[in-house]
Amino acid sequence: MNILQIHSSIRGTDSHSSRLAQNVVDRLRARHLDTRVTLRDLGAQPHPALDENALGALFTPAAGRSAEQAARVALDDALIAEVQAADVLVLGVPMYNFAIPVQLKNWIDAIARAGVTFRYTENGPEGLLQGKTVYVALARGGLYRDGAADTQVPYLRMVLGFLGLTDVRFIYAEGLNMGPEAVQRGLATAEADLAAALG
Repeated sequence: MNILQIHSSIRGTDSHSSRLAQNVVDRLRARHLDTRVTLRDLGAQPHPALDENALGALFTPAAGRSAEQAARVALDDALIAEVQAADVLVLGVPMYNFAIPVQLKNWIDAIARAGVTFRYTENGPEGLLQGKTVYVALARGGLYRDGAADTQVPYLRMVLGFLGLTDVRFIYAEGLNMGPEAVQRGLATAEADLAAALG
């Protein structure tokens, strides 16, 4: 089994979402001894944003790209190849200002490529990253689950589904900035979510 582990926190070793994602990976490895893990830490090594130059490179035929354009497209190609090779994705996702981190948004922008990870058909868009399981380890300072302020889960469910990633399992660690007792409750909830997600 190939696991792609994505950390998007900028907090390094202090990150709750990264620790929770690592817990998911450790549980999966314990169940599947023949497992290879690829870790991409977007907080430590951010992927460049989609800007005018990147868009120009992507829309230039490969044979006509400059060396700079080819190098920029190759950065996105590497991320796409990692996702395509993975059987399982584990995303560590903190909440920043009610949204996903920009580091994770840049990764999504890089892997969402028409004709490669999705395509448009007569019946509408079709995701091409099918047959994979995604575990999303969410870490929040407050309590947002199933509430109007939770923009992360609807967005991630939608955009991942658009790419064909429809088996998405969310693990919530919430209340992490609300005092020691709330932290313990949040981590206990995450443990219960993880047990349910693993089946």
